[in-house]
Amino acid sequence: MNMVLRWLPSILWMGAIFYFSSRTGNDLGGWLDGIRQYLPWMEGFDWGHFVSYFVLALTFLWGLRPKRAGWGIKALVVFLCLLYGLTDEYHQSFVPGRTPDIADLRNDGIGAALAMLVVTIPGIARFFERR
Repeated sequence: MNMVLRWLPSILWMGAIFYFSSRTGNDLGGWLDGIRQYLPWMEGFDWGHFVSYFVLALTFLWGLRPKRAGWGIKALVVFLCLLYGLTDEYHQSFVPGRTPDIADLRNDGIGAALAMLVVTIPGIARFFERR
């Protein structure tokens, strides 16, 4: 039962990603346009994918529950995020008005990798190791 609870955040977050991937840009609204307005040099960067996979990486690390999150575990988390990102892009190929995009996968990987760099910060690393 404890293992199910450890992976529940990952499962719920993957469900949220799946849900939002089923929506068109018009359905999602333009809240990300506000970020682009203040950061115009980041025009081609998809913040939705970045944030989604940043959080997904943290939930995967939580689910794996390593005693120590070494670089091998962190690489596994990024790999799992990219693997899910591939399935997400495939899923989008069936959604009207959406298409698979390698740039989205790039943003997924950047979000996951940055999350793994953040958990390298000593205080945050201790938080994950104690849990």
